[in-house]
Amino acid sequence: MPRENSFTDSAGRSLTPDLDEAQDDKPIPEQRRRRLRSGTVATVITPIDRFRACVKKVIHLQRTSTLFARYGSAGAEPGVDPRRHSAYLHYGHIREKCIITLVDYSSVRASVGRMTNREFVSLLADRQAGEREGWVKVRWINICGVSWDVISTLALRYDLHPLAVEDVLHRRSHLRSKADYYPKHLFIQVLSHTLYDPDAPERNEALEDLATDSPDAEDSGGNSELLGEQIRRESSPEPGFFADKDDSTPTTRSRADSAGLFRRKSSIVKRRLAQGDVEDKPGPPKGRTFWPTAVISRKESAARKRREKAQLTLDELKKEGRVHVKVQPVSVFLLRNGTVISIFSRDCVNFAEPIMARLQEPDTGVRMSADASLLVQSLLDLVVDSAFDVVDAFHEKVLELEHDVLLKPNIKAISRLHILSGDLALHKRTMEPLKMVIYGLRRYDEDRCAALAEPGDRETKVQGFMSHKAKIYLADVHDHMEYILSTMDTFAGIAENLINYTFNLKSYEMNETMRRLTMATIIFLPLTLLTGYFGMNFEAMWSVDLHTDLFFWEIAIPVMTIIIPLFLWPDFKRMSHYVQKRLVERRKRKLIKRKLA
Repeated sequence: MPRENSFTDSAGRSLTPDLDEAQDDKPIPEQRRRRLRSGTVATVITPIDRFRACVKKVIHLQRTSTLFARYGSAGAEPGVDPRRHSAYLHYGHIREKCIITLVDYSSVRASVGRMTNREFVSLLADRQAGEREGWVKVRWINICGVSWDVISTLALRYDLHPLAVEDVLHRRSHLRSKADYYPKHLFIQVLSHTLYDPDAPERNEALEDLATDSPDAEDSGGNSELLGEQIRRESSPEPGFFADKDDSTPTTRSRADSAGLFRRKSSIVKRRLAQGDVEDKPGPPKGRTFWPTAVISRKESAARKRREKAQLTLDELKKEGRVHVKVQPVSVFLLRNGTVISIFSRDCVNFAEPIMARLQEPDTGVRMSADASLLVQSLLDLVVDSAFDVVDAFHEKVLELEHDVLLKPNIKAISRLHILSGDLALHKRTMEPLKMVIYGLRRYDEDRCAALAEPGDRETKVQGFMSHKAKIYLADVHDHMEYILSTMDTFAGIAENLINYTFNLKSYEMNETMRRLTMATIIFLPLTLLTGYFGMNFEAMWSVDLHTDLFFWEIAIPVMTIIIPLFLWPDFKRMSHYVQKRLVERRKRKLIKRKLA
């Protein structure tokens, strides 16, 4: 039965039915079928049927959005599973043009290339093209940017845990460094600290190169042996070519002769996925054509806007004389098959360039070992080394403020010290968990892997994710982290001492000023008293009428002689004690000189 406030067609059916009614599959009436000349029967979809289908989709979208808005934060299902339609509806709005670098290497050979989102998704969708060749020992997938299509494709291809995928997609402000162990992979999330200039224009040539979608984009031509070169896209929408470097031969193979890692790339985009692969494809499920939206309640949106406004105001007030540090999360996956997936922010395209340059050299440790865990150690070492620049910048700022305070302390220096002290406390809090992560990887790697083993597999030998060589190098990273944290503590202590010194100095100056005023008051107090007495307007006043001003001084001088020593007696005692100590010191010096002579 249709609702009272709904429209009906000529057959009495509701154009906006309930969801239960909409899910019922009713046979198509005969008047909507027509027979073609060839004898086949074609179904004619009327405008009313189209309108009814749109209404069904809008009703489902509205109910799902209301559910997320009501239960989207507290009590929500933990983890993000890309196979679920709810995950796509909730996180599908996260779209970003990523720069993806794929590095395959072993001790004798390395292959490096860059691609965009569409190329990477097409590559992983083809099972054969995405497989590694026999000579590849380690595959490193470096992603600059967070986009739903890329993350969901990775999660489906490498079976990433939903909790780890959720940590990658949630870019919260209260993130902390941690290491999570899962049966199939190790997930590490750390916070990187880098310096930046807020007034500098943001421009990245690598992003501009790979962001173009023009079909006229020319091939860069030849092999790109240096990782710093800009690898442009090919004219076809296929995965970007790779520069293969074979260290076993004196010359580099040409692109045409190279049996590269992705020689089947021409078939990636052209071939259509089979019916069974539809669920693995990131995007809306079959039959759902609406796109996801970020679901945020009005109350939450208003509170977030207020926080952002307050934060922007504080950042503008603290802008002058501040050490500008950018704190960004870095996510790393380490799989058992030697695959390493690192996810950086979009503006950190050149952050991992030092490691990629090391992989191009055949005599480096990370290249010769062909150890995936050693690559993870190199990434952690890079994050820690980038914090040294932050420490040096804070050191320069502390020296500058200490010079200003010792030269002439003022309230401006106090405000800058207050900002510096707050920043040091904040960055120390974000750096401390990284030290525990590094220590846990060294000390408890095998124990945590053993805790994940099934009860029936307890007898088998447990193998951790980190190799013995990686643990040795992690000890050096741990020492660097110890130095950084101790230095930050020292700078925070210096800042607090400078603040206390400034207030103590100002208090001392105020006490000296009050002491001088008190001395003047004591000296002129008898004169003020006598002047008030002799300045009275009485008709019969013998002290004034029968005497001159000499009588005034005959009274004032004895009074001052008594009152001033009486009030300054503690100062006289202190001065006498100081003179005695100086005399004793002088005698001691003379005695020492006589003995030495």
